[in-house]
Formats: sequence, C-alpha cells, structure tokens
Amino acid sequence: MAFLAHQPAKARRPQRRRHAGPSPLAAPLLVFAGVAVCAALYVAYVLWPRWPEVPVSLDAPSLPVVVAGAAFNIEPAAIRRSVQRRPGTHERVDLVYLWPSLAPPDPALKPKVGAPLDPNDRLFITIEVGGDTLPLNERMQTIYPRYLATESTAAAAAGLSARLFRDGTPYQGEELVFEEKAPGHFLARCSRKGVANSGTCLLERRVGGADLTFRFPREWLSDWRGVAAGIDRLLKRLHPQG
Repeated sequence: MAFLAHQPAKARRPQRRRHAGPSPLAAPLLVFAGVAVCAALYVAYVLWPRWPEVPVSLDAPSLPVVVAGAAFNIEPAAIRRSVQRRPGTHERVDLVYLWPSLAPPDPALKPKVGAPLDPNDRLFITIEVGGDTLPLNERMQTIYPRYLATESTAAAAAGLSARLFRDGTPYQGEELVFEEKAPGHFLARCSRKGVANSGTCLLERRVGGADLTFRFPREWLSDWRGVAAGIDRLLKRLHPQG
C-alpha cells in the first residue's frame, strides 16, 4: 500500500483550447453602433451653429429662380413671402404685381393701419412644380367636359364664351370662360362669388415643368384682351428664355 501511495500520478495531458467562432451578438452590436453614430452626426449637424442668411433687399435686382428646371428672373419686391426671397431652386414662389402697370408693389409705400388692400388692383401669381398635373389644354379636352353643363351662360364680354360647371362636381360654383375663336389663348376658371368682388379667375400657363397660375378679379373679364396681353408681357419678363 505504501508503494502504491508513492507512485507518481500520471501526467495530465494539457487540454487544447478551442477557438470560439464569432459571437452571434457581434452583428447586432455593430449595426446598433452604426445607427448610434449616424444619429449623433445628424444631431450635431442640426444643432451646429450657422451664420444666418443675409436677407435680400426689396429693391435689389431681379433674382435668378429655378422651379421644376425652368429659369425665371423675379424682382424681390414682387415675392410675397420673405422665406422665398432668395436665388436658387424653389418648389413654389408666390408673386404679386400691380395692375395694370405690372410693377411690383413699392416697398416704401406702407398701407394705413386698418386699411385693407384693394384686391382688385393686383395680379397674383403662383409658380410651382407641375408634377403629374395635366397641361391645361389636355384638361380642356379630357377632364372638364365631364363636369360642364350642356348649356352656355351669358358671356362676360364680347368674344368670350362661358360654360357653367354642374353642381356636385369638383368645380361646383365655377364656370369655364374662354375665347370663342381660340380657346387655348384665353381660358380661365372663374368663381361666381368672391370677397370684395364678384369672383376670382384663374388662368394657367406651363413653362417647362413649372405651372404658373395667374389670379385676378372677375371684373377684369370686361377687358379680357388687355388681361391676356398683360399676362403675356409679364411672362416674357419673368421667363425671357421662352
């Protein structure tokens, strides 16, 4: 028994360490870390202090403005919203011109306190991306006839025809006013009731991918030829390339 007690124990073979494969949590952790870094960079970009843009003076020269790839030259005083009063690309620009001079409102003339502006001496214009909107001539042929009444209404002036839109249609309360001999030259949708006037007319033009909507009082239809000529002159000034 003593002999057995003093026998040296058998040397244990060293166990080889197994190389563990990639942890299943590694990929989610990397994705989470990437998202966290991107979020931190975005927050830093948003909160990073910037120098404010210098506002454009109302009496500055015309600004080069691009809407839907179409280039326009617009006087700053004609741009109604100060946030739009900058050169470059816009989704939409809102303008106003005095009628019949077609001059921008004088920034030095301040309206009297409490005195409302006369809506009948101004031509309002919206320039915006046309997108999927059909051109006016195509709407005249494919869309408007579905909603028009069969009978014509009394024309506002000689040389014009008018067709009322039926009740229950998207254009209820409006009528289509157009030149008898050349509807494509003068074609407007006019409401039959307005605020401080007898209604408002919308006349549209398309320049490239941009839609221009001219808004004026219905009373101007008595001189619709002068309105058409004035809009053509203003359009050539805004878009000389055309």
